[in-house]
Order: sequence, then C-alpha cells, then structure tokens
Amino acid sequence: MTSRSEELLPATCRALLHRTATAQVEGRTPSLVAGVLRQGRIGWSGGRSCVDGHEPDSDTQYRIGSITKTFTAVLVLRLREEGLIDLDDQVEKHLPDSGVGGVSIRQLLGHGAGITAETPSPWWERTPGDSRPDLAAVLGERPFRHPAGVRHHYSNPGYTVLGSLVEAVRGVSWEEALRKEILEPLGMGRTSVRPEAPHAGGWAVHPWADVMLPEPSHDLGLMAPAGQLWSTVGDLLVFAGFLARGDERVLSAAVVREMRVPSVPVESGDWANTYGTGLQIVHRDGRTLFGHAGSLPGFLACLWVCAEDDVAAVVLTNATSGPPITEVAQDLVRIVAEAEPRIPEPWRPLTEVDQELLALTGLWYWGTQRYGVRLLADRDLELAPLLGTGRGATFRAERDGSWTGLSGYHAGESLRIVRNPDGSVAHLDLGSFVFTREPYDPAADIPGGVDADGWRGLSL
Repeated sequence: MTSRSEELLPATCRALLHRTATAQVEGRTPSLVAGVLRQGRIGWSGGRSCVDGHEPDSDTQYRIGSITKTFTAVLVLRLREEGLIDLDDQVEKHLPDSGVGGVSIRQLLGHGAGITAETPSPWWERTPGDSRPDLAAVLGERPFRHPAGVRHHYSNPGYTVLGSLVEAVRGVSWEEALRKEILEPLGMGRTSVRPEAPHAGGWAVHPWADVMLPEPSHDLGLMAPAGQLWSTVGDLLVFAGFLARGDERVLSAAVVREMRVPSVPVESGDWANTYGTGLQIVHRDGRTLFGHAGSLPGFLACLWVCAEDDVAAVVLTNATSGPPITEVAQDLVRIVAEAEPRIPEPWRPLTEVDQELLALTGLWYWGTQRYGVRLLADRDLELAPLLGTGRGATFRAERDGSWTGLSGYHAGESLRIVRNPDGSVAHLDLGSFVFTREPYDPAADIPGGVDADGWRGLSL
C-alpha cells in the first residue's frame, strides 16, 4: 500500500453520529457536539441541538471547566524545561506566603498535596471571582485534608496556586502566558478566557420535567487556572494532537509522554483510574486513554486520547448534568479504533549504524535467565526476557554512554557497559544486576563469585 485516505468511512461516520445523537437525546441536553482526531487529522465532527437548524459545529465555543488544568500543567512544565523551576521545589521557594507550606510543585500537579478539594463557601463555580481576592481566601483557614504525598485528593485550589506560581515566575498574567506559550503556537484561535461568539449558553435541565433554567457564568478570578477556559471541538482536537505527539514550540514529545506517568497511589481497589501530571488516565475496553474531563454549571466537557490506536475524541455539551460524556467520548474512540484499525507505518531500517552498539545486541544471561537486547532508534536499547516472565525495559541513551530505564521495575535505573582492560565488553551492569554472554560466566565479575569446579551433573 502506497497511500491511504485520512477520511473515515461512511459507516464509521454514521456510527459516530448515532452515538452522539443518542447521547443528546438520552442525556436530555440542549446541545452536544463531538469530534474525532485520527492519526493527527480531524476525521469527523458532528453536533445535535434541541433547536432545529442550530446544530453546533466544531467552531462553537463551550466552557471546558477542568480541562483548563491540563493547560496550566503545560505552562508549569515549560518553566521546568527552561530551568526556572524544579518540580520537586517547594512552592514557597517561588511563591512565598502561598499558604501551602512545604508541598512540592510536583505534588500540586498530580493532586497529591493533600489540599482541600474546594474553596470555602460560597461555591466558587457559581459566584464572581472577585469574592476570592487572594490565595488566603481561596485556600481558607484549613487548607490541608491529608498529609502531602500519600494519596490522590483532587484539588481545585491546588491548581489556583499553580496558576499564581506561573504568574510569579513569568512576571505576566496566567492568561497572557497561556495565550503566548500555548494558544498562539498551536493555532488555537478559538480558545479564550471569556466567551467569544459563536458560543453556547449554559443550562440546567430539570431532572423530572423537560424544562430548562439558565446557569450563571462568572469570571472565576484567581480560580481561572482551575477551570476558566472556553474552547471548541476543533481547537481541543488540535490540543489532543499536541498531547499525543508533542510540539517543540510548546513541549517535546518526551515531556508530554511524561505527563501520562501516574503521580500518586490510586485509591484502594480502583485500578482503572489514576492521575499523571495534569492528565487523567483511565483503562477501558482494553485500552489506556489519557486526557481530562471538565464541568462548570451549565457545561460538561471531555477530551480523551488513545496513543496506541492514534485516536482522540472530544465531546462538549451545555447542560449542568445529563449525558455521560466521558463514556461517550471513549465510545467514539472505540468505534473508530475497531471499525478502522490503525494502519502502521512501514518498517524502515536505521539510517546510521553504530557498530559498537550493534555488537551489544543478541543473547545475554542474568544468572541462568535468557534475555535479548535489541537496538532501537535514537540509540535506545530494549532488554527483554526471552522465556517466561522477567523484568524487561526500554533504556534511553545518555551522553555519558550509559542508558536510563524508562519503564517498569527498571525505570530510572542505569544500564552500563563494563569493559575489560583491553576495551572489550566484560558484562552489562543494571543496578548491580550483571548480564553476561554465558550463564554465570566465570570471567565476569559475578556477585558472590562462581564455584571453581564449574557446571556439573548429578553424582550417583
């Protein structure tokens, strides 16, 4: 095959429209709009409305609530990439008198700081932001509910603190940093802090009757970094593509992958959901998806990406409650992935060959267990057991000639080549584990040594 169409098949589009239309009817919502990104391109979008001839499209703004937090997390990571902060810095180092003591920036990003979930009364989502003029008013008299670092406790005020951190380090408003550092580089011209026409109005739908009530829409003030933004399906699919692949103008692919790494222990018994750095992570239908959901009075929003299938979906609606939009978006991903499986890129050989690295490939032994080493792109190595279970991992090449583990048991551990005096390879050292070309090679530095009499059979 030399070419392929990026457009979805008519049957797939009908299935997507059916799921979207069903969600609008069963969820009893004034309007609902959705879209799908496949292999970096918008493959489909569609909307339904209770008013004939006024269906929303991919350019209609809705409020996206806590998806805003993912944007704030990206701004914080940009500070880290520029060397202006370290994620393990205490917040007080950059934001004195913040009111959160010695918690780290990393703990705030992953909702692991133990900070209260909400502000003191009145409910911040339905009241003007100027009623909370400073962080003390946002956090209240008792901001901590748990010790820092021991559990996931979702915190809206925690992301307000992160927004104030961005402002303190950058010296500009959170809104200006957002516009210059994310929205403009990615071309997200329909994402804004305040609504810009065409946009939907927010409604509450009566639970027992087909009647509606308009919801208030306030500027959230200091709470803006936790949930202020308005956006469209079109813009959010662009953002989904960035979260899947990265963009050197904002964050590299390696850094956006880092955002998907779980940050704190999951709740007991809940192994299907966790949280990374500004991203929710879920396991559904045998797939791992990352993204974020959001809500504010009158609006529900969600964005989910499946990197393995290279499919993303966005769903937006203008009702306080009703349609299970996270489930709907995940269904849209599933429909595309199952109806039109991803066609992989062709296999291609490396453009350059490092003979010394090539010599490391092949069979190695940890004790008596057999492992294979493969040379990957960018000088990375893959170490994997050949039979049964074992601790395999991919290792990233470092400038000093070592490799750092990227996953599983060996994540963060160092793999080193140990050489003989003549320069030949003696063995591999992985965090004190010795890998040799022969099982328990007596010529290598085997921990505990090797019996001088060597291998033997059973003496009768």
